[in-house]
Amino acid sequence: MSTWRPIPPTPLWQRCLPSWLHTPVIVLFQLSLLGAAILLGILFFYFTLAMRYDMAEVAKLPSGTTFYDRKGIIIDAPGSSGRQLVTRQDIPDFLVKSLRAREDARFFDHGGVDIRGLLRATLRNLKDRDFTQGASTVTMQLARNSFQIREKSLHRKFLEIAITLRVEANYSKDEILTHYLNRIYFGAGAYGIEQAARTYFGKSTRALSDGECALIVGIIRGPHIFSPIRNLPAALEQRDQTLARLITMGLIDKSRRDAIAAEPVKLVSEEQRETQTSYALQAIDREFKHILEDQDIQLGGLQVRTTLDTAWQTRLEVELTRAVEDLEREKSWPHPKPASHIAGGQTTYLQYAAVTTELNTGAILALIGGRNFSDSRLDRSLSRRDLGSAFEPFVAAAAAERGKLVLPGKPIQTGRQIGPSEVERIAKRCGIAGPFLDTEDLFRGAVAATPREMSTGLAILGNKGKRSKPYLVSEIRDPKGELIYSAKPQLLPAISAAAAMDATSVLQKSSGTRCFTGATGSERDAWTLRLGPSGATAIWLGFDQPTAIAREPRLKSLLDEFVERLGNR
Repeated sequence: MSTWRPIPPTPLWQRCLPSWLHTPVIVLFQLSLLGAAILLGILFFYFTLAMRYDMAEVAKLPSGTTFYDRKGIIIDAPGSSGRQLVTRQDIPDFLVKSLRAREDARFFDHGGVDIRGLLRATLRNLKDRDFTQGASTVTMQLARNSFQIREKSLHRKFLEIAITLRVEANYSKDEILTHYLNRIYFGAGAYGIEQAARTYFGKSTRALSDGECALIVGIIRGPHIFSPIRNLPAALEQRDQTLARLITMGLIDKSRRDAIAAEPVKLVSEEQRETQTSYALQAIDREFKHILEDQDIQLGGLQVRTTLDTAWQTRLEVELTRAVEDLEREKSWPHPKPASHIAGGQTTYLQYAAVTTELNTGAILALIGGRNFSDSRLDRSLSRRDLGSAFEPFVAAAAAERGKLVLPGKPIQTGRQIGPSEVERIAKRCGIAGPFLDTEDLFRGAVAATPREMSTGLAILGNKGKRSKPYLVSEIRDPKGELIYSAKPQLLPAISAAAAMDATSVLQKSSGTRCFTGATGSERDAWTLRLGPSGATAIWLGFDQPTAIAREPRLKSLLDEFVERLGNR
């Protein structure tokens, strides 16, 4: 006996499609379900991952960069603490409009992720086969900076989006805007909008003019290259691009743009700008910003280990100041004493500069660019000054490198054996850039160099002819303590070890070191070269506007006493 069963009706979609499409459609439907399940799994994974991040961190004051000496002692530097926060009421409306124009036009309309911008950037990245476009909204940038999301990858982008949605859920648009401006880096050591306003314009955020708002927003995309202190034309170009975007968005008209562009740009003078506290930190900051990209510096909380030996730096400063003050106390001293200065960072009183370089690495152990950083920020360790007889060790090195006899105290006779061009060639290999005279006057020291160059050259002589590039930053770690940069000194041969040893024979022995002290023939510049067991120190004394210092014998005796007090290093 058979049982009758009704035949189920054919689904409408199968009746509407030819039979040969039935199987592909079923497969496609199953794949869609699988894709949806995978997508939901990915969303759940990144949502779970984003839940591990504490949203309270977004509102916290970000820490600045901390600098340490070679022994781990903290070096006091602006920006490491004491950042000032602004409230939404402190932020001018034109600054908000400028920020929208350059960074996030639909900031008040999207939920943290600009879908249109993201799709456009994704298509561009697929075309370029690289992450050339980021489509980051202000909220996404805030999330990235708050939680140090640095690497460029799809995982990073998905995580950033998930955290961004959480930020939007926890904070209002005004709060996001305020936290963003309080956190980001604006160049010149300025973290946050308030420090940027005071660094560049010497005023609070609420007092910024429309032109200053547009200019300061233009800095965001390239804090290093668009800083008006570093490159005013580039900063003004970014300001004008911001104004052009404001016109496109209908937020201002052309007449208003022209009026804003005509505003005079009044930057804070270098003497009033509180970005560093010493010549050494000023030099470290330059090198630090050269090493890292702007987005890395923006993260804040970086730990920078420098090569400075603060104990030796202090000792060098104290003894140099003592020697110079002893000279100025002489009854016959004919020059002004500290208190007077002229424009441009130069002074009318006696100055000095000193650099100590570690022999076997090139690490700079001490750097002094002048007597008083607050009085003058001109770094004299980079100023070229006449060498005179202080050039003799390099004349000797050139002669010895060519197998000729070194005659201590007789640089002319020593140099004549090989000629000016050969002396110039070897001096350049020792780090002395010149310019050089192509006459026998070169043997008498008719050449200029900086204290940094002289310290490098002297270090080569003390390190058996091997040269290493001088540096001030040894390593950089992120806020989690992970290493993101490490200096790797590489020694390269400059001259032979025998020639280096012969060259040092022209220096006088003193307390376990080899030294030279003396003034140039014009008595406008005095030099002390000091080659110790581990470091090479070059010291210059003189005036910013070349002037005869004092009678050479008395000056030399004071410098000799100074070298004796320094002892052995």
